[in-house]
Amino acid sequence: MKCPYCGFGTSKVLNSRPVNENETIRRRRQCEQCERRFTTYEKVETIPIMIIKRNMTREPFDREKLLKGIVRSCNKRSISIEQIEGLVDEIENAISTMETKEISSTTIGQMTMEHLRNLDEVSYIRFASVYKQFKSIDEFITELENIKKQKQ
Repeated sequence: MKCPYCGFGTSKVLNSRPVNENETIRRRRQCEQCERRFTTYEKVETIPIMIIKRNMTREPFDREKLLKGIVRSCNKRSISIEQIEGLVDEIENAISTMETKEISSTTIGQMTMEHLRNLDEVSYIRFASVYKQFKSIDEFITELENIKKQKQ
């Protein structure tokens, strides 16, 4: 590791310890030339999962964006934040285990609707109305009728 003070290329590790729930290793180092101490952090390099949006642009997967959308659809429902976070965890885990590092926003939307349908029908309808971009009351009613059929 290159010294940030003198630029010398060799240092020795004095102390190592895990941080961030064993996600990162903190290393205390000492330069072998100037003997000044500095800290480095080591963590696994991950390739971000890219989302292909409807307009074909790409952006990195954002857990917080998904969480906010689900929280909005569950507003004033008897669903705990732990349940919502568990749902987001399930979706995120499913995405991360896929073979590809690019996934369409449509796939994520479908996964989210499937999970919400099992959790709370009203939250599902709220999410679906935004996700599917209902243009009329008829589309909304059709979706409600589909839920009723699946329930029976």
